[in-house]
Amino acid sequence: MKEEIIYALDSIGVSYQETIETTGNSISQLFVEGGTFGMIIITLFLIALLIAAWKAPRWVKEIGIGALVISIFWTLTGLYQVFGVVNMLGKISIGVLCGGLRVTMISTFYGLLVYFISLVIRVIQKPRI
Repeated sequence: MKEEIIYALDSIGVSYQETIETTGNSISQLFVEGGTFGMIIITLFLIALLIAAWKAPRWVKEIGIGALVISIFWTLTGLYQVFGVVNMLGKISIGVLCGGLRVTMISTFYGLLVYFISLVIRVIQKPRI
């Protein structure tokens, strides 16, 4: 079942039509929407985190923080692009703006997930009292 969403950009006289699945976003769609380059870098941090948990446990927290910092940088880059488009177009609908802000937050959620995994690994590896 598909639902059609039509955004009208009245200020420039262009209509934008997008068809989405009502079942939600798959992981691959979120990966692409979040920015492939940034999401690949965060995934490399996740892989490094899993390797460090086994080989170099002292690096686990730093790798998690690195993933979080990269994800925040990637989000700020996305926000810069969104605000640039808003500045260029002048007047846009709130739906289009919220869609852009939603997309910019995907990498932050992924970076927070990697950081949370690093904290869990660190707690598991702590010596018992």
